[in-house]
Amino acid sequence: MTGSVSKLTLGMALLPLAVAGPAVSAQERPRGTTDWPSANYASSANRYSPLTQITAENVGTLERAWSFHLKPDDYTGLPREQEAIPLVIANTMYLGSPYGAIIALDATTGAEKWQFQLPENDLPSKRGIAYWPGDADHPASIIFGVLSGGMYSIRASDGALNTSFGENGIVNLRTAEVMQTGMNDGYSLLTAPSIYRNLIITGAGTGEGMRGPDGGTGPAGDTRAWDARTGELVWTFHTVPRPGEFGYDTWGTGSALNRSGVNVWGYMSVDEERGILYMPLGAPNDDRVGLNRSGDNLFGTSVVAVGASNGRYIWHFQVVHHDVWDYDTQSAPLLVDLQRDGQTVPAVLIVNKTGLLFTLNRVTGEPIFDIEERAVPQSDLPGEETSRTQPFPVKPEPLTQNTVSRDNLYKGEPEHQAYCERMVDENDMKLGGPYMPIAVNRYSISPPGPAGGINYWGPAYDPDLHLFVSNTTNMFQPMRLIQQQDGSWSNSGPLAGLRRFGDRDRKLLCGPTPWGELVAVNMDTGDIAYRRTLGVSDQLPPGMQDTGRPSTGGVTLTASGLTFVGGTDDFRFRAFRTATGEKLWEIRMLSSIEATPITYMGADGRQYVTVVSTGGGLTGSEVTNDEIIAFALPIN
Repeated sequence: MTGSVSKLTLGMALLPLAVAGPAVSAQERPRGTTDWPSANYASSANRYSPLTQITAENVGTLERAWSFHLKPDDYTGLPREQEAIPLVIANTMYLGSPYGAIIALDATTGAEKWQFQLPENDLPSKRGIAYWPGDADHPASIIFGVLSGGMYSIRASDGALNTSFGENGIVNLRTAEVMQTGMNDGYSLLTAPSIYRNLIITGAGTGEGMRGPDGGTGPAGDTRAWDARTGELVWTFHTVPRPGEFGYDTWGTGSALNRSGVNVWGYMSVDEERGILYMPLGAPNDDRVGLNRSGDNLFGTSVVAVGASNGRYIWHFQVVHHDVWDYDTQSAPLLVDLQRDGQTVPAVLIVNKTGLLFTLNRVTGEPIFDIEERAVPQSDLPGEETSRTQPFPVKPEPLTQNTVSRDNLYKGEPEHQAYCERMVDENDMKLGGPYMPIAVNRYSISPPGPAGGINYWGPAYDPDLHLFVSNTTNMFQPMRLIQQQDGSWSNSGPLAGLRRFGDRDRKLLCGPTPWGELVAVNMDTGDIAYRRTLGVSDQLPPGMQDTGRPSTGGVTLTASGLTFVGGTDDFRFRAFRTATGEKLWEIRMLSSIEATPITYMGADGRQYVTVVSTGGGLTGSEVTNDEIIAFALPIN
């Protein structure tokens, strides 16, 4: 094992003992399980199913087996987008609906079993729910957060509240320990919590950008663990260190006080055998301006390993120092075993919006493929002390585009090509490469940008082929720092904010194609195994449509060598041969798929592949449909 990195700080602690109790985590099931027990299938987040009934030879015959509409009959508005990944346990499918309900369906027929409706128009976490298998005295339960800041526990059998959990089945997450600047600030749980034995481990939804008169203050992004039986708080990890804690000295004087952000708003992963939790943390607030938070700002935009049973720090790796790009490390770190010199090495694969893939020993945090600190451009905002270096893996090469210039804008349809050139020229855009800070009083683009790379959906891993596989997005974003009347600086202007680098009306991007890819990395060598353009732009003329499209949902792999992916905003669902990236099957839906597909074995002995089709896509298409659709092979 080789490699070192100057800003990789390691701290070792004794590995924790497990929480007392006989329950076994839903993710601790044997490799042969045919359910889909957690959002990313297993606590390792590998999204690799052992099912083999659907193969490269028969995937082309998949047909719709059943569907279920999420929208209630009495709802009159536009359909709502759904990013949550369903769960399947023993032929029951569970999911949180964007219309305020938890729904249980027969996973083989799609028939509804029960619904739990949230009160007062509240909504469940937009990115999923969790399953706790219970113990001798407590029933198997569905655990989920809500927009108002609570966390519910309901019985998996019938959706009834578990009255012994919290107060009549509900824990208030908005406690004084995290609501550090006032109880009226926004705070919620955005994603499915992680389950480790009898613990529910939660991230935090703190909001982003400028918060409060001091800029960046607000609710703490702390990670917390709760007893799954009672809802009592078990441990808290301060994601922004307090005085006397490791990492506090990476913040300028007083700048850590009441700092918000630095939160897990995506998915976590757990090494069940070793009892280690891996937390992917986002950027500090304000996530575009760091004038009042000099230093590297731990644990912002980092992966932190802690004891799953006690929250004690073990090691960390900071993906971006002093993040002023909103690059958030938010997808679940992939836990895989790699072969090195005849030995099995426990590894963790880390990706984020930068489009870089870091490979570390998941026990020690040491690099497996070398990591270098490389010089990067510096900010021209007076007083902004951006880091002079950032970490880059020697292998693999960047998974996404990380440079743009006037010469490599979109080339193709003359009308759109001219539009992109005018957009750059008329706005005097500053175009650059990795880690170019946001320009002052001028639009700038530094790829991949806060909407590019690999976002919260994360990658997957095939342990037989030794392939890391992910869909990626090359979708840049113009940004500009403007001084406000109160003297503060913010990313503002008609092209800034959430505007994508492209033609909003035609929903076409201006960066070089492909705008989306399916990428595989050989983890034995660190080399790119293949890149395949993923997605089409139907609005372009024939012969020019193979552009790739941006993604929001991830890939799912099977032991029969298949990769399933929706994700792209072109309304397609596709299957590929994992080994080569060859497209084997494609179907056009009524809406795009913004959640990762799942696969499981039904009670009838058929393998199902299920997607939630509700989205219009990142580039602004109108939502037209809202279905859960299950595909299976024809009945002979």
